[in-house]
Amino acid sequence: MSFFSFGQNAEIDVVLNDAETRKKAEHKTEDGKKDKYFLFYDGETVGGKVNVTLKTPGKRLEHQGIKIEFVGQIELYYDRGNHHEFVSLVKDLARPGEITQSQTFDFEFTHVEKPYESYTGQNVKLRYFLRATVIRRLNDISKELDIVVHTLSTYPELNSSIKMEVGIEDCLHIEFEYNKSKYHLKDVIVGKIYFLLVRIKIKHMEIDIIKRETTGTGPSVYHENDTIAKYEIMDGAPVRGESIPIRLFLAGYDLTPTMRDINKKFSVRYYLNLVLIDEEERRYFKQQEITLWRKGDVVRKSMSHQAAIASQRFEGSAASESALEQAAKEESG
Repeated sequence: MSFFSFGQNAEIDVVLNDAETRKKAEHKTEDGKKDKYFLFYDGETVGGKVNVTLKTPGKRLEHQGIKIEFVGQIELYYDRGNHHEFVSLVKDLARPGEITQSQTFDFEFTHVEKPYESYTGQNVKLRYFLRATVIRRLNDISKELDIVVHTLSTYPELNSSIKMEVGIEDCLHIEFEYNKSKYHLKDVIVGKIYFLLVRIKIKHMEIDIIKRETTGTGPSVYHENDTIAKYEIMDGAPVRGESIPIRLFLAGYDLTPTMRDINKKFSVRYYLNLVLIDEEERRYFKQQEITLWRKGDVVRKSMSHQAAIASQRFEGSAASESALEQAAKEESG
């Protein structure tokens, strides 16, 4: 109830034009739970209606204007007072005046630039939202609607394999090879491990996927490492000349694309960590960065035409739409 009970009050609701048909995506909230939000891509239009419903019919509501904003912002948890906005668009829906009955206002933000992927991490959150506001002298009435943005990529032109060695002089010599260094989020890491020299008793071997989130700059840099996956390669002692195949399916894990220096505020990088443990519980490991990306299969029927164009523009891809459609058909087939 309003403190000024003799005055008029109102409720605001923001409804997207294509709410019934638009795809939703799961996204992690700050408390670690997952909710579903409307999914958008860079370059897509965001349009809909703002419904202002008067709580007391027949009484007028005075206001200083009604507006809607489209906002993209980064919030660093250690600096919660400051929100860093990288997208800020405003549409005025009504001039100062009064409302005597419930009203609906249409809005449209055309071909909105959404350069970064939505992200909720240990120390940082990147979010996009619509905020409708009825401006009043004493207390504004506002309502926010969060959306999720995915950034799309095309196949990387260069995707070389990874070859590395782990060695302890006269004790251990291992070579391992992964088929490539850049993987899409539903990809499979395929590799092989060769044991060239084994003079220590290895009892366990695994590959971990490590996510490293870096926030801040200069002296106030924060690093958070999170082990996303553990894949046991072997349990028991290998022998010289043995080779062990690796197949690690990424689709089952909670991964995001690699993010490098997003708006000069944070980065998210991924590493493959090879871990060996001997019978005396000594650990040997070797780490290698990999790049993760979201496959741009936007040409499927559930996606809009303008999203397909946006994905090409975002990657600077010269590929024609027909080529993208053909790739999408081959992948889905």
